[in-house]
Amino acid sequence: MRYVLMLTLSLFVIAPAAHAGELMVVKQSPYTVAKTLDRLTAVMQKKGITIFARVNHTAGAQNVGLQLKPTELLIFGNPKLGTPLMQAKREIGVDLPLKALAWQGDAGKVWLGYTAPDALKARHGVDGRDGVFKKMTGALDKLTSAAVKAE
Repeated sequence: MRYVLMLTLSLFVIAPAAHAGELMVVKQSPYTVAKTLDRLTAVMQKKGITIFARVNHTAGAQNVGLQLKPTELLIFGNPKLGTPLMQAKREIGVDLPLKALAWQGDAGKVWLGYTAPDALKARHGVDGRDGVFKKMTGALDKLTSAAVKAE
C-alpha cells in the first residue's frame, strides 16, 4: 500500500496517498534501510538514472556521539527531466537532483519516501511542464515500488 507523509500542525502524519496536499510519498519496505537503498540504486542504474551520492545519516550521527536509527538518503537524477524544469523555473534546482530517504521507524518498520513531484511543482510555481511532472511521478512510483517489492 502506498502512503504519503503530510505536514499537519508541525507533525508528520502517515496517510493514504489519495489525500490532497501530498508532500511526501512514503512506502513500507520489507527490507533493511541499507538493502532498500541498494535495491533502489540497482533499479535506477538499470534505467540509466545517475546516482550522485548516498548519505548515511546514522553514521554521521555516530561520528558526533549521537544515536539515530538507520536512516540513509539517496541523491539521484535525470537531466532529461530536471533540466526542462529548471529552464521553466531556475529555483527548483534547490530540490534537484531528487532524493529518496529510507529510514527505520520507532516500531522497527522500514520506510522509503520521496517528495511528491506535484509538491515540487506547487512549491516552485512551475507552469507549462505538466508532462515532465507526470513522467517524473510515474517513474518515481515504478522505481520505488520495485525497490520495496517483496521477493
